[in-house]
Amino acid sequence: QVQLVESGGGLAQPGGSLRLSCVASGFTFSNYAMSWARQAPGKGLEWVSGIHEDGSGAYYADSVKGRFTISRDSAKNTLYLQMNSLKPEDTALYYCVKERNAAFSGDFDSWGQGTQVTVSS
Repeated sequence: QVQLVESGGGLAQPGGSLRLSCVASGFTFSNYAMSWARQAPGKGLEWVSGIHEDGSGAYYADSVKGRFTISRDSAKNTLYLQMNSLKPEDTALYYCVKERNAAFSGDFDSWGQGTQVTVSS
């Protein structure tokens, strides 16, 4: 059974940083692309970033490009999202997402419970 457990959310000031983590279990982590997505209050789901199974390619939404960095550690079965230069509009529930294939394609099949990020002074 696929399990994705996010952590690292919290309150940050504008311009600050947070690092999200997602520990994966129940599948061979190194065989699948992974993504982060988010949902802000009263808004729809937004894909944030994705990464190939071997970390060879990373992709970002325009809204976070240059500020967020996705990475993965297959030895620890862990996906990360380093978030810098945070803005109030980054406030959202952030989800770790497993993809169906090795290469990133946006074809999601499993979601974590989410970790809340709030950016406010």
